[in-house]
Amino acid sequence: MREKIGVVGAGIVGLAVARELATVRGAEVTVLEKEGRVGAHQTGHNSGVVHAGIYYPPGSLKARLCREGVALLKEYCAAHGVAYQEVGKLVIASTRAERPRLSALAERARANGVPGIAELDALALREIEPHAVGVGAVHSPYTAICDFPAVARRLALDVAELGGSVRLGHPVRAIRERAGRVEVLAGRRGHVFDQLVVCGGLGTDAVARMAGAPGDVRIVPFRGEFYALKGAARDLVRGLVYPVPDPRYPFLGVHLTRQVDGRVLVGPNAVLALAYEGYRWRNFRNIGQILGWPGTLRMARSHWRTGLREVRGSLLKSAFVGDARRYVPELTAADLERAPGGVRAQAVARDGRLLDDFVVDVHGKVVLVRNAPSPAATSSLAIARHIAGIVPALVR
Repeated sequence: MREKIGVVGAGIVGLAVARELATVRGAEVTVLEKEGRVGAHQTGHNSGVVHAGIYYPPGSLKARLCREGVALLKEYCAAHGVAYQEVGKLVIASTRAERPRLSALAERARANGVPGIAELDALALREIEPHAVGVGAVHSPYTAICDFPAVARRLALDVAELGGSVRLGHPVRAIRERAGRVEVLAGRRGHVFDQLVVCGGLGTDAVARMAGAPGDVRIVPFRGEFYALKGAARDLVRGLVYPVPDPRYPFLGVHLTRQVDGRVLVGPNAVLALAYEGYRWRNFRNIGQILGWPGTLRMARSHWRTGLREVRGSLLKSAFVGDARRYVPELTAADLERAPGGVRAQAVARDGRLLDDFVVDVHGKVVLVRNAPSPAATSSLAIARHIAGIVPALVR
């Protein structure tokens, strides 16, 4: 009898997992998605960057799966005609004080096997990005951009071609393990699976509670807001221009990123949201759950100064523009217009720590992806292979 596996979430990670399980296990896979389209949240609301593996501690899941994922993603996009462009990235030090962190970043990138890494001085970086300034930079020439929503749509087709199904408009309402199976009520329909994999992103906590596995971490949503360059200002950026990241945070700071459609995004910042799908300031739908988690307030107490700075950038366009002008000083406020933002599903521990690495755990017949923020889209095909090795083998 063919193994039946359910996957919660039709973002790029959930769909990649479904495809992998159908391919390597020969499973009959059903993807359950509450929205009316695939890739509706993090997959469709990011900057479209295929990360090369510069930032992540060597030996971490992020480092390994990002490097594996880049190769798999590039091959997949070529095979299916999905836009993928190696435009290159500069990580720029704007002050001399940032130079040691820049050098450490270059060492980390090399340790992770990122190809072509070069350390540039102030003049050399302008040969890559003529309108950018800084005291030095790390250049990653093979960092790419990609159409992640198109990848998700193609993965959904793969699942169907492998005999599975992607059920849109099917929010999970209840989960119960009984007699060695997993019973799931999604929408108005009941399903029975041998295994269930939860790739719920922003909805992870709710699904984990249904599965009886609330765990010791919770998703705390951070809204990332973007502007886009207008008109001739788009020509001021050739590829990707990033600041040196603050090692205390898993966020990368306001950066400038060219898109496959020619647009150039500026952002995102990272503002604590008070709803899991809090794309707007006025959405407080989940304030009780978010502030009720002890880790949220402990995190806020530790990082309130940074939080206020991020909020200032959200409320004042001039502050946002100021961050971008540190690297491309020709920009003016008139060059930027609001663009759609996103919400990052960031896991926070009870003690207030922002979890940096990917986190996956097993609860009986349920595999839970607890933390899969950036570079999850880049790493999605490698994450799928990793999870396929975690899903318990069916014993009949």
